[in-house]
Amino acid sequence: MPVLTVDYRSPQAPFLFCHSLKETGFAVLTHHPISTQLIEKAYQQWQEFFYSDTKHQYTYQRPSQDGYFPFRTEKAKNQKISDLKEFFHFYPWGKIPPTLKQVSSTLYEHLYQLAAALLQWVEDFLPKPVAAKLSMPLKSMIENSPNTLLRILHYPPLDQNIDADAEAVRAAAHEDINLITLLPAATTPGLEVLDTQGHWHAVTCDPGSIVVNIGDMLQMCTEYYYKSTSHRVVNPDDTKNVSRLSMPLFLHPSDNIPLSARYTAQQYLHERLRAIGIY
Repeated sequence: MPVLTVDYRSPQAPFLFCHSLKETGFAVLTHHPISTQLIEKAYQQWQEFFYSDTKHQYTYQRPSQDGYFPFRTEKAKNQKISDLKEFFHFYPWGKIPPTLKQVSSTLYEHLYQLAAALLQWVEDFLPKPVAAKLSMPLKSMIENSPNTLLRILHYPPLDQNIDADAEAVRAAAHEDINLITLLPAATTPGLEVLDTQGHWHAVTCDPGSIVVNIGDMLQMCTEYYYKSTSHRVVNPDDTKNVSRLSMPLFLHPSDNIPLSARYTAQQYLHERLRAIGIY
């Protein structure tokens, strides 16, 4: 089954959205309430930031995780080669250049409100025995969580100076850590998702769309009813070798929320951050 593109306004949207998540781990929303102009403005301002020397004044510190992560800081879980990207972690409580605070805070809040509605859809379509095992409603898990973040990613154009490893890619195959991820359309294509037969498929980045996918935490707390799906960002070909920006919002539960008999949200988050080399 391909990843479905779902009109947010449709009466069938909750069913189709959850059906696509169940079958593929991904869904694409159109006609959603997030302003396209807001997204474009955020991309424009953040691109200026990544091309300036100002970014180094905001380099992240462990363990707070807020701020700027330099090029090739992170590698995917179980990978030896670091990704060809730099990025910034924005939390409402964290550091950020004053010129970027308004647009980033507004986008964060609008995406958060949409995510809360989508988590309700997800829970509404859980089988009753699965829903009964949740430690609390999914929307309640994210309330006042300090860990939900807007990650602004910049993948520079590739050239001989930065592509030191022949096998290095913009983002190696991985699964997200969190409950769900909301990804406004990136500035260029490149996102691919792995199907159950081991084939990779490109995911649309049409302007005005938002890609949503399952993370490991939702997989865990629904006992694999919803499955976290591997995805990657491939390198561009020579004709499209330009910068790529994307801005996923990662929805995280509060630290003490039980995900399973083994993990709280904080325990699992810290384990995964150590696995990718940034904690």
